[in-house]
Amino acid sequence: MPISVQFARIRRLGIVAVTAAAIAFIGLAVRADNPPPGDLVGAIDGEAISVDGPMSVEASHGQVRTNLRSGSNVHVKSGTARIDLVEGGQISICGPAHFSVLKSGKSLTIALESGTLHAHIEIEPNLTVYTPQVQAQPISIGNGAQDTLVGVDASGTMCIRANHGAVRVEQQLTGQSVLIPQSGDVSLANGQLESMSNAPGHCICEIVQSVKTPAAPPPAADQVQVSQLATPEEVKARTERKAEQPQPTTPKPPEAAAPEPVTQVFMPPLRYDASAKVQTDYDPNLVVLVRKVRVRPTLILQGRVEGEPIVAFNNAPTPAPVAAPKPAPTSKPEDDSTWNRVRTFVHKLFSPNS
Repeated sequence: MPISVQFARIRRLGIVAVTAAAIAFIGLAVRADNPPPGDLVGAIDGEAISVDGPMSVEASHGQVRTNLRSGSNVHVKSGTARIDLVEGGQISICGPAHFSVLKSGKSLTIALESGTLHAHIEIEPNLTVYTPQVQAQPISIGNGAQDTLVGVDASGTMCIRANHGAVRVEQQLTGQSVLIPQSGDVSLANGQLESMSNAPGHCICEIVQSVKTPAAPPPAADQVQVSQLATPEEVKARTERKAEQPQPTTPKPPEAAAPEPVTQVFMPPLRYDASAKVQTDYDPNLVVLVRKVRVRPTLILQGRVEGEPIVAFNNAPTPAPVAAPKPAPTSKPEDDSTWNRVRTFVHKLFSPNS
């Protein structure tokens, strides 16, 4: 077997072993139930992100912040994400990206599987970016700020750009290292340092400016207030103001449109005969026309309907008054005394008619 083939197999096995060791180390960090207080990495914010593993959530000024801890596994599905480090630096990630974070003391390690990150660090922490085959470590020049971009695309091509400070690139298997000077912009194919070439503009990921929430104003000093009953003049003035204010008018609901009759036409199924030159038409007598209407319910009144009384005026002529009959003269009652009787007897005795 040629030596080159054996060296290629050994290199592949070494890559697999290093990757497995990194995954096992991340898994142990993720399974930690009580992470130490110094493992806090920073707060992450993004458009479409998901975080697995150790993390914490806190609310501040009405906003929810997600804090990454050592062992957190982050997926940036689209857009960009921003990490505000507890030491004061910032890291922007341009998606789609997948990475994990590990922190120990003042050292921060990012295992970048895909995507591009842009790190801006003033002094701390000491950042190291691991890819499947290469590790990149920013180096400060004259205790200045460090501004570095590291990216890995789907084909495995890696790009590195040193805006401020230098970047040390080391091959994980062979230990070979290269120092990229400030303002350097290079790319590597398949993690091979021999394939390093200048690629200006290949690494693009701008720092996302964080939106700072204004601090809440300090609470005002407690003031003693004494309430008093309103005077009659104040009550009257308030009532007049309410009467002068226009009352809001409630819009009338739109009237429902009257349902219109629905007409349906049911036709017989059409028939097609491939062997016939002329197709037979359907029978019009089998066409059914159905009209759907809503029958109004019968109006039934129960009880008694009363209206206003109608006054009838009688225009007939008034009859003449009937004269009262005159009373007949009353005859004096006869005197039944003894003297009258004697006189009547004598009168009859000497009367010629007697």
